[in-house]
Amino acid sequence: MLEVSIGGRVGALQMDVRLDTGGGPLVLVGPNGAGKTTLLLMLLGIRRPESGRIVVGGVTVFDSERRIDVAVEQRRLGYVPQDYALFPHMTVRENVEFARVSRANGDRVAARVDCRRVLEDFGLSLLGERKTADLSGGEKQKVALARALAANPRALLLDEPLAALDATARREVRAFLASYLAKLDLPAVLVTHDPVDAAVFGHRIAVLERGCIVQIGTWDELRASPASAFVEQFVR
Repeated sequence: MLEVSIGGRVGALQMDVRLDTGGGPLVLVGPNGAGKTTLLLMLLGIRRPESGRIVVGGVTVFDSERRIDVAVEQRRLGYVPQDYALFPHMTVRENVEFARVSRANGDRVAARVDCRRVLEDFGLSLLGERKTADLSGGEKQKVALARALAANPRALLLDEPLAALDATARREVRAFLASYLAKLDLPAVLVTHDPVDAAVFGHRIAVLERGCIVQIGTWDELRASPASAFVEQFVR
């Protein structure tokens, strides 16, 4: 489980976020400028909250009172940004293997074995020696997710993972990702602007507006009793 209770000013936003992933992936939605990406950066350790606590898989990675602020690379959080951030000069295998080596204490033999298994899980075995620049959008998304999971993270953070895909690829990858996340025993937070994504992925949906969580519930609960004008429009 990923538990968050943080606050503080970030630019024009006064952040006040209290949530936990519970069982299954948690979808995070909200209008532009609500602080969704800022929250992910705080979880990652790239931005520091003024106060509060972040616990991932039972491990405290941030606690302002106890002066705990674990470094980014030691938090063991898998992150898939909007643009995937793949290494274009590397092959698919090398991208995934790079992440695994970092968690295998430099043991490249073990990393290669694990990498092969991950590529098989994602149906990417035949693309292993292709450069990522030559891949389709859907293939890049799968490689980015495979790389994030190859590092054996405590939790997974996905920032608009389907936003760059065309409609056809989006439907295909959405179905694949929903199925894969459903069987993962791993806390996950998925940010999206798309109501279809929220309905498909969201065991629970958290709504962030102006830096604050205004509602948490299932898709049906949000539709039955929207807490704000944004929620009402989003679930319409």
